[in-house]
Amino acid sequence: MLSINNIEVVYDSVILVLRGVSLEVKPGAITTLLGANGAGKTTTLKAVSGLLRTERGEVTKGTITLESQRIDGMRAFDVTKLGIAQVFEGRRVFEHLTTQENLIAGGHIQRHQRKIREGIDRVYAYFPQLAQRRDQLSGYLSGGEQQMLAIGRALMSQPKVILLDEPSLGLAPMLVEEIFAIVGRLAQQEKLAVLLVEQNATMALAVAHHGYVMESGRIVLEGNVEALRANSDIREFYLGLNEIGSRKSYRDVKHYKRRKRWLS
Repeated sequence: MLSINNIEVVYDSVILVLRGVSLEVKPGAITTLLGANGAGKTTTLKAVSGLLRTERGEVTKGTITLESQRIDGMRAFDVTKLGIAQVFEGRRVFEHLTTQENLIAGGHIQRHQRKIREGIDRVYAYFPQLAQRRDQLSGYLSGGEQQMLAIGRALMSQPKVILLDEPSLGLAPMLVEEIFAIVGRLAQQEKLAVLLVEQNATMALAVAHHGYVMESGRIVLEGNVEALRANSDIREFYLGLNEIGSRKSYRDVKHYKRRKRWLS
């Protein structure tokens, strides 16, 4: 569905942020991209969604393709029309609009009112809490409800690929589990391709099918989630577990040797 092939991203024609990043996102599955702050995860999402140019960034090498069609260099609006929607870190709902008005705004590329009505019904089916708040200003929704609204708003464009940026940020663990369970249903039932950027590695590896680890703008490790959970470096550095599975103090966590992404 979505393929990123050896891309480099440069800001202001000077700052090299991504260095030969390659990954694939398949339909009906969740792919997670893990890494610390500043690793380049959000830049990767913006390279896909066409938002780099708003920050004076550009893809200078490599390609990004959606169903074999190149999209690198396209405007964000055109990328959305092709079927890619991004849910931003921090939710960013339109606080002065109601829940339903936010959803209508998300369906701005739809040409027929019927499609918008069907989209709203579809969102409310996945997020019944939003139906109860349809006429409430979104600025007064709880953090969890705002995250549901942000995902629902992205669904209004009927995407093939959803890019999720830190959906667990600032939410209680039970809400995170609920939202991730719905994302899993969306991927499976709607055959969506989901690219999930997360610092909560435990939760991300619990819901994803395949994962990549990014450091300093490079992919240093990849594999199915079972292999990543079993990897001693991932367990120690990202999950905070030692060799026998007990929690370690962060003071004792050593930086593991960076690995190069293997080539097959």
